[in-house]
Amino acid sequence: MPKDPVTRNDVADYAGVSTAVVSYVVNEGPRKVAPETRDRVLEAIRVLGYRPNATARALRMGTTRTFGLITPDGGNPLFAELAKAIDREAAARGYVVLQTSADGDPETENAKITELVARQVSGLLLVAPTADPALDDVEVPVIAINRVLPATSSVRPAYREGARRGVEHLISHGHRRIGLVIGGAGHPERELGWRDALAAAGLPEGPIARTTFSRGGGYRAGQTLLHNEPTAIFASSDLQAIGVLRALHEAGARVPEDVALVAFDGTRETEYTWPPMTVVRQPVEELAREAVSRLIEGEDSTEALTVPTELVLRRSCGC
Repeated sequence: MPKDPVTRNDVADYAGVSTAVVSYVVNEGPRKVAPETRDRVLEAIRVLGYRPNATARALRMGTTRTFGLITPDGGNPLFAELAKAIDREAAARGYVVLQTSADGDPETENAKITELVARQVSGLLLVAPTADPALDDVEVPVIAINRVLPATSSVRPAYREGARRGVEHLISHGHRRIGLVIGGAGHPERELGWRDALAAAGLPEGPIARTTFSRGGGYRAGQTLLHNEPTAIFASSDLQAIGVLRALHEAGARVPEDVALVAFDGTRETEYTWPPMTVVRQPVEELAREAVSRLIEGEDSTEALTVPTELVLRRSCGC
């Protein structure tokens, strides 16, 4: 027969204290408990295997110690790595993360925000949110990651500077006709970084292919750019770059001998392409750490924190 669950009364009897004292230890208050008494209660909890009711405890403390995390695409390796980093940071601070995806749809994102708030999350993390999510009636802290929202605290990579450094590196290899694979009009900074580097070097702007942030989009963009004969391509995401790489291989173009390639994001996938890809790496761990800290510490500032990227050199650029 299954054993009855261990109760607070069982812990109190084992430790020789009242149930109120057990509650003070478990909930870390509201009254102080003598160190030796606290040790006896903790030992009783360990020996008996007592598991407090997390939901009831959260209601008593006025917080669920749970964050809601919404990403635009759960299948994108960048967002998967960022979600994992956020989960680690939250767990280290005693919080749990409920993760869901908006599939890039504003209506879905707003519905998910409403659902997570109804579940009494302690805060929301919106990764690359839509331009205008419905936050007016949201009474918990909100952090935007990878995009700036009005009147909302945010953390983001240095997109423009990172893109500029990536293109400057291609220029340092002697390239003078550098194409760009870029997402929609709502993501201008990586394109601006590309333009900055070319202008500073006195070079004309190379061909541009505008497409989705996907492998398929990159593949189609690569096929298009090949007709314009660039000697190098800067892709605004890893997924696009992987698609470009396939298009180049299929066309018989050697990488980096015929066409060099640099990507923005720096997920693990780029370590295992052939050739391994030079990337502008997003500071995933630091973004996660800063976002979680701002939620927990109640950061009121709406100023965007911009975190530097890192240029990681591999074979696809010619290094």
